[in-house]
Formats: sequence, structure tokens, C-alpha cells
Amino acid sequence: MGLSGILLALGLLIWLAYRGWSVLLVAPAAAALAAALSGEPPLASWTQPFMAGAARFIAQFFPLFLLGAVFGKLMEASGSALAIARGLTARLGRERAVLSVVLACAVLTYGGVSLFVVAFAVAPVAAALFREADIPRRLIPAAIALGAFTFTMTALPGTPAIQNAIPMPYFGTTPWAAPGVGVLAAAVMLGFGLWWLRRAEAAARRAGEGFGGEGRTGAKADEEELREHATTVDSFDPAELAHGGRAREGDLPPTWLAALPILVVVGVNLAVTALVLPRLDAGWLAEERWGGTTLQAVGGVWAVLIGLIAAILVIALANLRRLPGLRGCLDAGANAAVLPALNTASQVGFGAVVAGLPAFAAVRDGLLELGGGPLVSLAVATNVLAGITGSASGGLTIALEALGGNYAALAAERGIDPALMHRIAAIATGGLDALPHNGAVITLLAITGVTHREGYRHIAMVAIAGPLLSLVVAILAGALLGGF
Repeated sequence: MGLSGILLALGLLIWLAYRGWSVLLVAPAAAALAAALSGEPPLASWTQPFMAGAARFIAQFFPLFLLGAVFGKLMEASGSALAIARGLTARLGRERAVLSVVLACAVLTYGGVSLFVVAFAVAPVAAALFREADIPRRLIPAAIALGAFTFTMTALPGTPAIQNAIPMPYFGTTPWAAPGVGVLAAAVMLGFGLWWLRRAEAAARRAGEGFGGEGRTGAKADEEELREHATTVDSFDPAELAHGGRAREGDLPPTWLAALPILVVVGVNLAVTALVLPRLDAGWLAEERWGGTTLQAVGGVWAVLIGLIAAILVIALANLRRLPGLRGCLDAGANAAVLPALNTASQVGFGAVVAGLPAFAAVRDGLLELGGGPLVSLAVATNVLAGITGSASGGLTIALEALGGNYAALAAERGIDPALMHRIAAIATGGLDALPHNGAVITLLAITGVTHREGYRHIAMVAIAGPLLSLVVAILAGALLGGF
């Protein structure tokens, strides 16, 4: 009954999350059900392994959620995100409308701006551009998804996305782990996605299909609908976008100034990783009061945090006149971090309970013995769990919480570069996470006013098929060439 109980609990988690139930309630309920059906005490499972797993995740990663959300809110409120989107699309022109939208989203998300902030900023720009180019409105969500949900989130080295940060404590790596493998995978995702969207655009033109109805693209999506589906978001609570105010439409910063904080995030992150951390004597971290850790385990997170702090200072100082109220923006950003962090932590707590059940040993052994070695096993485990939870960060953390020690040991035993394990794990978070019940997918469709029936097929191709193809390429390249 143990394995059946785990599967039943997973099914309950998926179904209720898709129906809009809060993961904060669903995850402990599903964990208690799995424990009870396995003959374990459900209440103790909730208050002990569940809360211990959730607390560890919050302790490790809440600073990233907090600073990332504050930075995203300041980019939105100052008008910087909109200025970058307009600047890029104006330079590339309507004949490259799809590419313009993809690159605008990619620049913003690689610079650390939450995909939800990007979607709200870019959607009206994309609508205007697609209308002018007479490209079907139903392709807007896929163009945004390609730029915001895929290669900048998981593959490109140095990205401050939480999906790139989670593997660092488990493998002792940095945000720049296996840069060659990451760039190769990113090129496959981007190339495949652009090929598909060009193909879809050409097919629409042959059929005489133009932009179509206005829908709700560029307008405010229903707040209650967004609030309902925000229960599964894992980077920014979209309900906070309405708080803190924003710059006046005619007072946007110039494109170069808007892009400066993004350059600061990437540049400072790289400088700290390559120049500062290697010179640091941090033996004192081994003391009990500092958690008995090592610089290798926490240095990667520190590099991203320092980059975000520097960027927040730059954007605040450069846009004091444009920001409607600095304190209100900071408060809204801080509040936007809480729900995603707790959502993901609850999913991690669920994973901690399941990982401790006797029946899970068979699942663990089966995954570890998959043909193809640890890289294939890690990729399958992460992708499947991301698909089940509808969350890239949730699936990755559950996989590493349950099996991270095993994978680290296997990597050492077989001479696999930990940086390669990091990059494969991060890339594997993209793919099945974008199934229809994913909170980001649902929110994106709500923002753009496109239904699942109209737009999801194209989202699936650019955000599932492309990333899965790139994962295969990354594994093959890593197996042949190592973590280059």
C-alpha cells in the first residue's frame, strides 16, 4: 500500500493545485495522506520531516526570493522593464516581431527580473507589435514563454534564477557551472523555439489568419483569477504588481539606463564568483554557530545575492525621481517573495515526507539504477518531479532533497564533474514543469487573454519539446566532453 499511497498523494497534489487550491494547504495534506497510507503517524510527519524540509529550504534560499522579488518590482515600477522591451522591439522592428518579444523577455529574465514581472511588462508591447505585423495573437504566450521560461531560467550560466541556485549547495558549485554545456543547451532551446514559432507564423499567413480579436492582451487580467492560480507560482506573487505604483507612461528611463541594473547583476555575480570568493578565507564557517558549512556550499548563493544588492542600489539611485514611492515599491517586492517561497518550501516538505517513507526506497533504487548513468537518472527524476508538482524549483528541490547526497556520491565515485551534475539538474527543471497545470502557464494565458485551447500547443512546443531536446543534447555533450 506504501507505493500506492505515494501515487495517490501525488495525484491529489496535482489535481487540487490545478483546481486553484493553495499549495500551503494541499502539500501538508498530501504528505499526511501518504504517511497514513504507509502506516506512519500523519501528524508527526507534518510537524517533523515536513517542517524540517520546508525550513531548510527557507533557510537556504529565502534571501534569493526576497532580493529577486524586490529587484523585479523596482524594474517594473521604475519603468525599466517596459523601456527595455520597447527599446529592443523598436530596434528589431515589426518584421522581426517574434524575435523581438523573445529577446526582450530573455534579456530581462537573464538579468534577474521575475518571469511574472516580465510577462506583465512585455504582454502589451507584444500585442501592439503582433497587431502591427498581423501575427496571430494566440502566438504571444509562446513567444513570451520561450524568452522567459526556458533557456534563461535553466541553461545560461550565471543566471540568477532560483533554478540555477538550488543545485549549488548540493554539488558545491557556482552559478557559472559547466558554462559550455549551458550555452549549448540554451542555443538548442532558442533555435528550436524560434524555428517552431516561425513555422507557426508562416502557416497562419498561408491560411490568411491575422492578429484576430483583441481579447484581454495588454489589459488587466481578472485579479481573482490571478490570485487563485498564484498558489503555485515559484518566483513572484503577481498580486503584488498592483501595489507600490509605477512610473508614468511618458517618463520611462532611456534604454541604456534601464539595462544598467541587469548588467550590474551579471557583472557583479561573475566578479564575485571568479575574483572575490576564491581569495576568501572562510574557515570560520565550519564553526557550529555558522551552521558547520563551507564556502563552497554557500559561496554561489552569496555571489547572486551581492549582484542583486548592487543592482537594487543602482536602480534605486538612478530612478529616484521616477519611482512613485521607494518604500511602497520595496514593501511590495518583499511581500511578493513570501508566497512563492512558502509554496516551494511546502512542496519540498512534501518531498521530505515521501523520501522518508519505506516504499520510497524502491523508487530511489529504481531511479539510481536507470540505464545511462547518474546524468540520465538525475535528469529523469528532476523532470518528472517538476512535471508532477507543476513547479521547476519545487521538482528540483524535491529531487535533490531526496537524492542529492546519492548523486553527489555517484559523481565522486564515477569521476563526473559536479558542475556538470549542477547544469544537467538545472536544465532538467525545464520541460515537464510547463504542463497545463503549471501556475506560470496559467497566469501567462490569463495575462494575454488566450485560452489553453488557442495557445497551449505552441507553449508546449517551445517550453517542453525544446527544453527536452536540449536536455538530451546536454547529456550527450557532457558524457562525451565532461563539464566544459
